[in-house]
Amino acid sequence: MSAPRSEPSPAPRPPSRVAILGRELPFLAMLLLSFAGIAYTTFAQQSSVLYWEILVPIFAIICIVTGWYAAYDRREHWRLLWTQILHWGAFLAAMQLMFMPGVQRVMNTGANGLSVLILLALGTFVAGLHARTWQISVVGIVLALGVPAIAWVEQSALLVLVAILALIALALGVWFVVRHLRAKLTSSSVPQTPPRAQA
Repeated sequence: MSAPRSEPSPAPRPPSRVAILGRELPFLAMLLLSFAGIAYTTFAQQSSVLYWEILVPIFAIICIVTGWYAAYDRREHWRLLWTQILHWGAFLAAMQLMFMPGVQRVMNTGANGLSVLILLALGTFVAGLHARTWQISVVGIVLALGVPAIAWVEQSALLVLVAILALIALALGVWFVVRHLRAKLTSSSVPQTPPRAQA
């Protein structure tokens, strides 16, 4: 007599796109908020201290929540909590030093934005290591790669602006010369009528 065959268990379904997006949403938010802050700092030419002061706790909460699942017991949860609080507190203190009036007089706004991005990239990468969440470390790497890209865009924007202004100046110069030559040619091609004698 043969043993009854057991039904094979169905293969687990792959996660839906919505589930994947929901899992990755905090990391995408970190990237978007960081680059929005850099754009604001660079192009608004205003102090953005408040923006970064609000962003730091948001990053800390994301790191704690995503790292919570990697922590396997209560002791690890406490370690995660305190390392993240101290880590982001140190980041906030370093950022406050960068925005002090004496430092602001030395640095221009564009350099200030890039400096914050470098600090944020390093802080995010290390926070990902502490939280044992590789996605956060990847966010830090992407932010670090954004530093030379943003610097290049800022320089290129200046070069493009100079090139556009030079082309406008050249076009205006050509337009004035052509206009002057046309006026001269039309005035020389029109036959001159002698003045009438007054009676």
